[in-house]
Amino acid sequence: MADARHTREVLTVLGLCILWYIVSSSNNVIGKMLLNDFPYPMTMTMVQLLSITVFSEPFFNILGVRKYADITWNYYFKLIVPLAFGKFTSSVFSHVSIWKVPVSYAHTVKATMPLFTVLLSRIILKETQTFQVYLSLVPIISGVAIATLTEVSFDMMGLLSALIATLGFSLQNIFSKKVLHDTSIHHLRLLHILGRLALCMFLPVWLFCDFTTLLKDDSVRYHDYRIIGLLLADGTLNWLQNIIAFSILSIVTPLTYAVANASKRIFVIAASLIILGNPVTSTNVFGMLMAILGVLYYNKAKYDARQTEKKTTILPSYKSNWSDKNPLLMNGNIDYRKMPNMPTNGYVSNGVTPKGLNNNSNVYSSANFDRNNILFNI
Repeated sequence: MADARHTREVLTVLGLCILWYIVSSSNNVIGKMLLNDFPYPMTMTMVQLLSITVFSEPFFNILGVRKYADITWNYYFKLIVPLAFGKFTSSVFSHVSIWKVPVSYAHTVKATMPLFTVLLSRIILKETQTFQVYLSLVPIISGVAIATLTEVSFDMMGLLSALIATLGFSLQNIFSKKVLHDTSIHHLRLLHILGRLALCMFLPVWLFCDFTTLLKDDSVRYHDYRIIGLLLADGTLNWLQNIIAFSILSIVTPLTYAVANASKRIFVIAASLIILGNPVTSTNVFGMLMAILGVLYYNKAKYDARQTEKKTTILPSYKSNWSDKNPLLMNGNIDYRKMPNMPTNGYVSNGVTPKGLNNNSNVYSSANFDRNNILFNI
C-alpha cells in the first residue's frame, strides 16, 4: 500500500515536471516568435499582467487558496508597491532580452541569478554564505562569460536587459521573503496582488509608450488573428507555468524543486535551439552547460548550508518562569512539567513551545522562505 502511494507520488511529480518543462518552453518559444513579428515587449508584459489578474481569482477560489491577511496602508506603500513596480519593470526587460538575443542565450545569462542573490543578500540582509556557495558562483560566471564571448547573435542591449531583469527578479525574491514573513500571506495570493497592482501602475506607461506607437504603426494589422492568438497564448502560458511550479513545490523538497528548475532551464534552452534553429557553436553550448551545472551546484551548496544550520543553531535557552509572566499560569499549583510536549528540565529550546502557550505566531519555516522563488520564475 505504501509502495503504491509512493509510486503515485513519484509519477505525479514526474508528470508535473514534464508538463512544466513543456509549458515553460512553449511560453519562451511563442514569446520569441511573437516578438520577431510584433516588436512590442511592453504589450507582452501588459497581456501577462492582465492574465494574472483575470485568471488568478477564480482559479484560486476553486483551489481553496486562503485569502490574504489585512495589510496596513503604510506597509502596503512601503513594500507591496515597490514590489509591484519591480515586477513589471523586470518583466519588460526580460521580454526585451529575448527580443534582442536568442532564448538560449537569454536563459544562460539569467542563470546568474544566484550571483545577484548572494551579493544582494550580503548588502541588504548582511547574510554570509559558506565557502561552497561562493565556489559555486565560479562555474556560473565562467559559463556565462564563455557563452557571451561565443554567442553568434550577440547584442549588447539584449545582454544588459537580461542582467537587469535577473537583478530585478533577485531583488523581488529577497523582499518577497520579508512580505511573506511579516504578513503570512499565501505566496500565490501575493502573486495575484502584485500582478493586479502592477497592471494598474503599468497601464499609463503602456498607453503612453506602446499604445500610441501601435496606433501610428501602419505595419500592425489589428485583424491579424495570428498575433492576437500568440499574445493570448503567451499570457496564458506565463500564468500557467507559475501555477504548475507551485504545484510541484508543494509536494517536493526545496532542493528537488531547485534541481527541477535548473533542469527546466536546460530543457528550455534545448527546445529553443531545436525549434527556433538559432546558430550556436560547441563552445557556446559548453558555456551554457557550465552555467547550468554551476546553478545545480549552488542549489546543493545552499541546501547543505541550511541543513548544517538546522543541526547547529539552537535558540537561546531560558529558565521558564511563566507563573510571573503568563496570565494563564498565575496559579502556582500548576506543574508545567506535567503538561504535554513540555521538557522536564523546565527549559524551552529550539523554538519548541507548548501548544497555545508562549506560541510565537511569527515563527517562519525556512521551507517557506524557499517557496517564494516561484513568485518570480524566470
